[in-house]
Amino acid sequence: MRTPKIEVSYDGKYPILCSGVLVVTIDGIVWKFGDYCLSSGGNVTFDEEWNAEVDLGPWSIKEWPAGFPEELKEITLEVINNNIEHGCCGGCV
Repeated sequence: MRTPKIEVSYDGKYPILCSGVLVVTIDGIVWKFGDYCLSSGGNVTFDEEWNAEVDLGPWSIKEWPAGFPEELKEITLEVINNNIEHGCCGGCV
């Protein structure tokens, strides 16, 4: 099986990296994910004075577009994690 050409475009920006719109293009076919489609694998904890400690982690996809090829999900997620800055702002804590 040949490796597909996968490109990602994402407009999420710090400090709310999870709020962007993701577009994935695979061999010229465009897949549009909605706003807030990424979920951070990081977390935020607070000390007794409410100072934040942020741990970064890989992205996961909350919901894949209908019809997205099952066999391409793992490699697409790998490309996403290699190309989109990881972050966790703690806004959803």
